[in-house]
Amino acid sequence: MKRLAGLFSTLCLAALVGGLVMVWRFESAPVPPALPSAPPGSGTAPETGTGTGWRWPRLPDFDLPDIRLPEFPQPRPSARPEIPISSPVDRILVEKSARRMTVWQKDGPPRSFRIALGFSPDGDKSREGDGRTPEGIFRIDRLNRQSGYHLSLGIDYPKKRHRDAARRAGHSPGGDIMIHGQPNQIPDGFKVKGDWTAGCIAVTNAEIEEIFAHAAIGTEVEIRP
Repeated sequence: MKRLAGLFSTLCLAALVGGLVMVWRFESAPVPPALPSAPPGSGTAPETGTGTGWRWPRLPDFDLPDIRLPEFPQPRPSARPEIPISSPVDRILVEKSARRMTVWQKDGPPRSFRIALGFSPDGDKSREGDGRTPEGIFRIDRLNRQSGYHLSLGIDYPKKRHRDAARRAGHSPGGDIMIHGQPNQIPDGFKVKGDWTAGCIAVTNAEIEEIFAHAAIGTEVEIRP
């Protein structure tokens, strides 16, 4: 029993001596020199601390870049589709330079169509084979379901003034001017590009069906340059 007590006392004394040695080493450790203070106006704050022991190093200052996302234009709202013709056609206006045909109906808003003209559309038609679309005020004088194109509305060209001018010039004024669809020889749904007719006014097959269903003989057709 005495031997155990002596061993315990020895261990306690050794632990006490070891603790004193560790404390002495910590207090006698060299202190790093103080950093010089930053010059005025440098924007860098001086280091702070107790002046003893080890300190965490100061992290460098980072300036975050000014990132701006590009501005994208807002999408424009899509144009509202025009209401199909659903009542008798009152009047048709063809504007050659705009390649546009506007159809007014009895009940409902007007309807516009993109058109193709004769292969040489500038100017008024004066003779057969000149490839021009005539200008002036005409009327529908026939509706043809058996046309060489997908339906057609014939107009009463030539007028007397066209016949008289052609007679004086010694040639034929031409004729058979129509508002029609695409040639029957091409597949359904195909649209010939550009100005390709012999002087007529062409739209798509679906469009001529819509107009044909509500047009009548005697309807006014005005064709402007």
